[in-house]
Amino acid sequence: MRRPLERYLIRPFLDMRLRNKLFVALGLASVAPLLFFAVYSYETMKNELSRQVYASMATTTDQIGANLKMKLDSYSKVSSSLYLDRRLRDFLSADYTDSSAYIDGYDYLDGVFRNMLVTNSDITSISVYLDNPTLPVDEVYVRRASAADRLTPWYEAAGKAYGNVTFTAMPATNPTDQQVTQGVEERKPSRIVLARLLDNDSLNYPYGILTMDIPESDLYALMAKENRNKDLFIVSDKGVIISARDKAKLNRPLAAFVKGADASGGRTGSFLGQYGGERVYVVYNVIENGWKVVSIVSYDSLLSNVKLAFSRLFTIAIVCILIAIILIYIAARMFTKRIEKLLQITRRIEREDFDVTAGSVSQDEVGRLMFAMTKMAGRMKALINEVYKKEIAKKEAEMNMLQAQINPHFLYNTLASISALAMRSGDERIQSMVTHLAKFYRISLNKGKTIVSLGEELRLTNSYIAIQQLRFNGLLHLHDDIDEAALPYPVVKLVLQPFIENAINHAIWDDDAGLNIILKARIEDVTLVLEVIDDGMGMRPETLQRLIAGMAGDAGGAASETAAGAAGLPGDPGGAASGGYGIRNVDRRIRMTFGDAYGVRIYSWLGIGTTVQLRMPLSGPL
Repeated sequence: MRRPLERYLIRPFLDMRLRNKLFVALGLASVAPLLFFAVYSYETMKNELSRQVYASMATTTDQIGANLKMKLDSYSKVSSSLYLDRRLRDFLSADYTDSSAYIDGYDYLDGVFRNMLVTNSDITSISVYLDNPTLPVDEVYVRRASAADRLTPWYEAAGKAYGNVTFTAMPATNPTDQQVTQGVEERKPSRIVLARLLDNDSLNYPYGILTMDIPESDLYALMAKENRNKDLFIVSDKGVIISARDKAKLNRPLAAFVKGADASGGRTGSFLGQYGGERVYVVYNVIENGWKVVSIVSYDSLLSNVKLAFSRLFTIAIVCILIAIILIYIAARMFTKRIEKLLQITRRIEREDFDVTAGSVSQDEVGRLMFAMTKMAGRMKALINEVYKKEIAKKEAEMNMLQAQINPHFLYNTLASISALAMRSGDERIQSMVTHLAKFYRISLNKGKTIVSLGEELRLTNSYIAIQQLRFNGLLHLHDDIDEAALPYPVVKLVLQPFIENAINHAIWDDDAGLNIILKARIEDVTLVLEVIDDGMGMRPETLQRLIAGMAGDAGGAASETAAGAAGLPGDPGGAASGGYGIRNVDRRIRMTFGDAYGVRIYSWLGIGTTVQLRMPLSGPL
């Protein structure tokens, strides 16, 4: 029984394409036409009702937005007529020191402003705030900006708009009768303040700020007739309510009342939110200056009839849903086992275990993916081995090349010294120099090894110093402070000699005092620290920075060292490496051998000396 079942049912199903499996499972789940009809009917009615409500609300908000834009544009045109009035500008910006000519100007200003207020009855006041100390102000049309005025939102907005029109919502003011009588503060309702800089045709020289007060009630009149069965708001670009039926909500954030606001930033849109403790449908429209017209209706009341019709089919629908859940669970269970197997293979590959097998696989997409994963693991293993071996060979070749670059350079200098001594006269120092040279090359060549113990490196360095002491005849003084426990640990060959050579060639500045060089070796935790310290000329800060920057990169490092050597700057330890060797060579060899956490550090002070620190791990090469 099991074999025929597996042959005629399970195996064909496993070998089907994944799309067909989903189709079969979901098709079996849709055995109840009534469920389909109920869901389809509910969604259709809900979507159609939502579409109609959205269309109605969108039309309302669009119309209110268009009317609002027209009204704001009309205010902007009124301000533009005053902004472009040259006679008004000349009157407000003129110097009236020892002059009473402002009287004629006030006659003109009174006529213009009164005419504006008469022809635009929805503007309650027009004022200009000036900084002209020579013009007397009437505190009606012409005012001086007080400290409190300068802190108001409209004043700050006008200052940042560079002459453009700004609209700022301001709350109602309710001063005491005494304050009104004394002229300390005016009693004003909630209003919109239009403000713009009067800049005398130059943004750098504003001569005042023009303001117009527009009552909030004038804006609310645009939507008063549409406020039945819905709440309408005009909201600023910062989300603050500018106009609404409930005046207690003015100048407060809309988000304080409507939760779940949409943050998409589109020009129009809608979303579901919470308002007054119930779910609501919100539609908004954004006009050009960033203000929004927001319309809110109760969402639950809209769907009440739809929910009533749908509840009658709920019992049958729940039965169909249970059947669908069972079928989908069975199908998901079958897929999950094989996907878990694929996940196990993936995790083994992630842990760099490439010896994976897929076992018996089906011919559908999951089975083919499992087979491809095992093939890829084998291919990755082969490629890693191939690339790893090539990289090792490449690094060994590069290190051997870098090691070989130092020897001809030193050989040339040493032979030049021997030749110079031989030409002057016969001297036993020549024999001593040749002996030390032989020791130096016997250790440095060392059968091609690039790693030696610190003790061998110090013997090689001492041979080199002995040669140089013969050459400079008493000018070179060597001191050492070596921790004997550090002698057996491995170092890269020829890491000390280049720095001693640089110190000899570039740090001696007093032929009488000579040069003192101190070699130090110590152990810090798991790190071997070597130091070469001289009391020579030292380096200028810019030379040191150029040298450090040169070591920081590969191509950049070589260029920096070459530039330093070519410049011939006093106290430049990179001069000895101007041919592409030296400090950068040593630093690269240490990093290649032990890792990027190790290498060369340089500290130098002009007129005091230079310290070179080399850090290598006690554990040896990578």
